[in-house]
Amino acid sequence: MQRLTVLMPAPLGCYDYAAETDIAPGTFVRVPFGRKENVGVVWDQAPDNTIPDTKVKSVTTVLDIPPLPSETIRFVNWVAGYTLSPLGMVLKMALIPDMEKESKHSLSFAHPIPDFQTVAFSDAQTAAVRKLIGKMGQGFTVSLLDGVTGSGKTEVYFEMMASALRAQTPVLVLLPEITLTTAWLERFEKRFGVRPAVWHSSLTPKQRRDTWQAVAAGQAPVVVGARSALFLPYQKLGLIIVDEEHDASFKQEDGVLYQARDMAIVRAKIANCPIVLASATPSVETYCNVAAGRYDHILLPERFSGAVFPDIHIVDMRRKEKGKISFISPLLRDLLAARLAAKEQSLLFINRRGYAPLILCRACGERIQCPHCSAWLVEHRHQKCLQCHHCGYTRPVPTVCPACQEEGTLIACGPGVERIEEEVRLLFPEAVCAAVTSDTLADVRQFETLLERIAAHEIDILIGTQMLAKGHNFPDLTLVGVIDADMGLAGGDLRASERTFQLLHQVMGRAGRDRKKGEAVLQSYCPENLIIQALQANDRHRFMDEEIASREVLGMPPFGRLAAVIVSGRDQNQTYRIAADLAKKAPYIPNVSVLGPVAAPLAVLRGRYRFRLLVKTPRDFKLQNMLMSWLSRVPVPAGVDVRLDIDPYSFF
Repeated sequence: MQRLTVLMPAPLGCYDYAAETDIAPGTFVRVPFGRKENVGVVWDQAPDNTIPDTKVKSVTTVLDIPPLPSETIRFVNWVAGYTLSPLGMVLKMALIPDMEKESKHSLSFAHPIPDFQTVAFSDAQTAAVRKLIGKMGQGFTVSLLDGVTGSGKTEVYFEMMASALRAQTPVLVLLPEITLTTAWLERFEKRFGVRPAVWHSSLTPKQRRDTWQAVAAGQAPVVVGARSALFLPYQKLGLIIVDEEHDASFKQEDGVLYQARDMAIVRAKIANCPIVLASATPSVETYCNVAAGRYDHILLPERFSGAVFPDIHIVDMRRKEKGKISFISPLLRDLLAARLAAKEQSLLFINRRGYAPLILCRACGERIQCPHCSAWLVEHRHQKCLQCHHCGYTRPVPTVCPACQEEGTLIACGPGVERIEEEVRLLFPEAVCAAVTSDTLADVRQFETLLERIAAHEIDILIGTQMLAKGHNFPDLTLVGVIDADMGLAGGDLRASERTFQLLHQVMGRAGRDRKKGEAVLQSYCPENLIIQALQANDRHRFMDEEIASREVLGMPPFGRLAAVIVSGRDQNQTYRIAADLAKKAPYIPNVSVLGPVAAPLAVLRGRYRFRLLVKTPRDFKLQNMLMSWLSRVPVPAGVDVRLDIDPYSFF
């Protein structure tokens, strides 16, 4: 009998099993586990020979499923070790439910035609294409494709993909959000003649199974997907593209906590293939890696076909106009009217769903809060309800104040998408408007229909959230109005300034992309802010230099490392005691700080109290070893959860 280890897709490690013959790592097997049998994968971990043979159960069945490639096994091991997540939970991301269930009709994706359509490039694009194609077949490299909005980055990296397809090596493209996939797929099909394999959370179980099996069989030449597409069983990747590499959506905030852009770089290193990070507003981390010479820098400094960046107007919202409160300034109203007269389209951007973020009682000051989270309930007037955007709790809009029982005293404070839409319809009743949020668009098909209506100019004014801020090309859209340019700066988040700059730069870049002169209006209550000034001057370097300097002084990423320890539980006192005990037993190491515990900004989430500790270390410090040693010293009772977030991106 042979001894081997098997890993199952569960929050566990490897278990020893016996088999009559040697079974290669990556092989799918059925094994007894407790009172039932589970599907697992033979792993590359050495068995524990101290366990007596009499206690080791035998593999029941070797399954007829394509084995996990060795590169996938290495990647799962690396991610688990870096994030300090259970190995089995990382494996779960690489598998699909019902692994034994076969598709009745094997799915094979048509091979994209590298030369299906030729593209006329600018001189800058031609130079970029030449540099990128030169990296094919040269092993692992990281390149930043840095181009202003509308510069043709997608067409440039399509040429690199064509080179990979000619060499018959698989290509993976990561996009931060599902909503970007629709327009991208149309451009891909126009360039290569067919559609690629798609991977994201909205696929049906059958679509996921068919696509997983096609990738495992080497029948999916190009995969475009969200974060989890990294874990598909590619035979031998030849190229990885990460579009909008700066986007915060690449950070997974539940389950296994990881940054998909950073893990994509690890995946490319394992595959020994080039990776391209594309962005108009690179992240601070990527910017610094370029400056240090670790990444190659490929620049597209101008918009394609002679289009220019929009003129930018700043409106100081502290200067109130007389009369009824309006969230749309006189300048923005005039520009909207001019666009309607010219038969051009406009976009009003406010990154807040619903009608109003807060319901307040004028009589007693009561603010209606979620009973399960430390968050205000948001009014959704179309659905006639109040909703918590954290746990999903909803309740009807009350007619009396729940605290003082006064009637007619509840007022909506602040604007959301629905409120701006209401104001637009009052100002321009003749205009065709559309509100665009995750509430109004339930699935990808509805978003596709919306894009078709925009392209057919069936909509005059769009009012939306960040779903419309990036990756879309609307030729007739010549005006962008940002209702509240300061919104993202609240909360003290390390990356708040960076994210705000990136998001506003991206959304302004939707205007004037097809040789029509565009304009953008930033409404701000703090127009002297560095971010607003840098956006008006279209001076990214000024903002980035200031941001990098402040991070370096404080030793914050990328000049130092952070890890968050989040302690949560239903008993507030017990949860705090565990967090405080962790702080007391933190090791003393020079230049390493353990801060906290403090109540998290979102102190209660889904009925659980939350306390945070923050570990701050030098850049080259072996953070994982210290965390494992430290956390093992504090016993955690049932009902209390301790989560680790290596390289945290949000601080809620």
